[in-house]
Amino acid sequence: MTLTELRYIVTLAQERHFGRAAERCFVSQPTLSVAVKKLEEELGVALFERSKSTVQVTPLGEKVISQAQRVLEQASVIRELANEGKDQLASPLRIGAIYTIGPYLFPYLIPELSRSAPQMPLYIEESFTAELRRKLRSGELDAIIVALPFTEADVVTRALYEEPFEVLMPSDHPWTRKATIDKENLLDERLLLLGEGHCFRDQILEACPAIGTHLNSPSNTLTAEGGSLETIRHMVASKLGVTVLPRSAIGTNHYESGLLESRPFTPTAPSRTVAIAWRASFPRPKAIDALIAAIDACQQRHVDPVPA
Repeated sequence: MTLTELRYIVTLAQERHFGRAAERCFVSQPTLSVAVKKLEEELGVALFERSKSTVQVTPLGEKVISQAQRVLEQASVIRELANEGKDQLASPLRIGAIYTIGPYLFPYLIPELSRSAPQMPLYIEESFTAELRRKLRSGELDAIIVALPFTEADVVTRALYEEPFEVLMPSDHPWTRKATIDKENLLDERLLLLGEGHCFRDQILEACPAIGTHLNSPSNTLTAEGGSLETIRHMVASKLGVTVLPRSAIGTNHYESGLLESRPFTPTAPSRTVAIAWRASFPRPKAIDALIAAIDACQQRHVDPVPA
């Protein structure tokens, strides 16, 4: 049994497809298939059920693969521990962020980290919270930036800043004459929302539960399934409706003067708490400290959040 074989079965369990698993492991499909079969023969049990169209993990395979994930994570810790005494900022730092944070933080964070830790290579990734959680747990990412609530066993979570939500609208919308917008007013407009799976969508519905009852009413709500905040913003600029965005994503300066305007909510405004999470066993605390300090510097320079 080797770490490579354990990585193969963990990847195959995630992909449920030999071809995709082989691509992720940078080997040929026959190589991966032979290695998995060899491990099954060594253990004397079937880890996977194979058919022409699917690969399913057996009940015993679930237990073996769960343990294999922990072994791979600990092996990564061993490699990092071997570098103790060396510069903790010299190794790559793999950072993930949810889709509604990454595009608005990374353009500022990367230059900031390049100034404060120029010798530390960076890998960045954007995804949904569930996928970032999986990659953090498996050791594919070192730290992730998400919105609270977020809990995971053996993971440290620290709040970074509070970010209020604002209403974005075309510049000729009647609401531009208001100083603030009441949450209940959203029920009277065509509201552009992200599709299911985005935690920001859930936060909007939690802040104004009545919106949920209107989602199936085409006259009031258009849902951009699978969209991005950038798509939503462009749709508002095209006068297709209004939307709610975190302050960092408002981006009215990206358009011609007078095309878009935003307004805060009437207090108490809905908001989200942005946080960083990392494995408690991650052996490079100075790298995490550098990342947190860089995010703090970005907030002070580019936005005006309410401190967490």
